[in-house]
Amino acid sequence: MRVLEPDSPLTDSPLTVGFDLDLTLADTRQGIGDVYRALSARTGVPIDVDEVLTRLGVPLEHELAHWFPAERVPEMAARYRALYGDIAVPASALMPGAIEAVEAVRSAGGRAIVVTAKNQRHADATVERLGLPLDAVVGGLFGAGKAAALREHGARIYVGDHIADLDAARAAAALGVAVATGPFEAAELRAHGADVVLPDLRAFPEWLAGHRAASRRS
Repeated sequence: MRVLEPDSPLTDSPLTVGFDLDLTLADTRQGIGDVYRALSARTGVPIDVDEVLTRLGVPLEHELAHWFPAERVPEMAARYRALYGDIAVPASALMPGAIEAVEAVRSAGGRAIVVTAKNQRHADATVERLGLPLDAVVGGLFGAGKAAALREHGARIYVGDHIADLDAARAAAALGVAVATGPFEAAELRAHGADVVLPDLRAFPEWLAGHRAASRRS
């Protein structure tokens, strides 16, 4: 496990932990599946929703390109987003340990933020729906593109379920903490360079306490 050294520039600021949203803090599978089913019904284009749900976490346009010609993707993205608020947001649920993970950061005097590929409006609505006590929500960023937001907020740790989240942590010089609650198994997350792999967020508070204690001893 990589522990930030006391003289690291990231340790000069208060603890800030970034979290991914879909399949990290929020279980959005049912709602996203329902939106794709509605889109399929309205367009007459078959969409294998089970296959879609194996790829959650990628930008919307990337997924739509599997089902629609490139020239129709912008239109379909707009239609998907028009459906999302009424269908998917109400169906969102907390992932196991989500509230406790966020509260562990805040109880340590830190800030908890979300940086997600989900567009800003729906990220905000999902967080509000779930009652997550976050300090900031940044939407519309994927993979290493999340690094700018993580750096801006001084995040030293980024927690996610996708290998692209590990790319984000690496690009932001943050610890990459992976939870095996998304499309990738623990071994795949380790192989992609995760600093820490947890089965789910229920293990996060204990890990954070141990990480902070180890940092103080360093």
